[in-house]
Amino acid sequence: MKSKSIIFASILLFIAGSSCTKTTLETKYNNQEDSIDKYISAQRLVKRTDVVPEKIDTVLLADSIFDYILEGDEIVDSIFVRIDTTFRMDTTFRDTTWTDTLRVVNKGSSNRMVRKEGTGEELKANGNIAFYYAGYTFNTNKGFLFMTNHEATSIQDKWSITDQDFSICEMNLGKTELIEGLKSGLTGVKAGEECEILFSGKYGFGDNEFGIIPANSALLYYIWVIAVSND
Repeated sequence: MKSKSIIFASILLFIAGSSCTKTTLETKYNNQEDSIDKYISAQRLVKRTDVVPEKIDTVLLADSIFDYILEGDEIVDSIFVRIDTTFRMDTTFRDTTWTDTLRVVNKGSSNRMVRKEGTGEELKANGNIAFYYAGYTFNTNKGFLFMTNHEATSIQDKWSITDQDFSICEMNLGKTELIEGLKSGLTGVKAGEECEILFSGKYGFGDNEFGIIPANSALLYYIWVIAVSND
């Protein structure tokens, strides 16, 4: 009887321990999502600077002669018309600065902050996409770069691998195995779009280490979309 009690108590302790670990992990993921929300709030308001055209008044003179013609190509009368048109030509410019709010797409497993809007059709769940990417770990901000096919980013972040391949990544979203957060975030992008896709470790590699990426890491992917097709 005593041994049965010990076994039963051990099972309860194991269940309690597993529950505690799960609760701790969920807390970690929730904290990561809070950090992502704060990052997006701080980053989505951006300053834009451009040149705005000033006006200058110019007079356009156009002379025209209208002929009245009857049957038989006989010209019976003519009228001379001068049109004086004043219009504004944009020939001088001035600098201007304004605050722009970046579009953010929130999904259950990811957040996509659009740095540059694209054009054309949105990528569907089974569509094809060609893109460049840069993957970072994320804590309260962008962490270290762990993978990229974008050469300029590789140089900027002083990232090096044995065999560098900067060719465009092409895939069918429905037929390629991707971590849930990235797959969810890519759905809806357009050609020419530049965006950041962020998600907690729950939708990344979970409690598995992946190369130099620690287990349960929140991730940030910067994406440059080259082409989208849903054919």
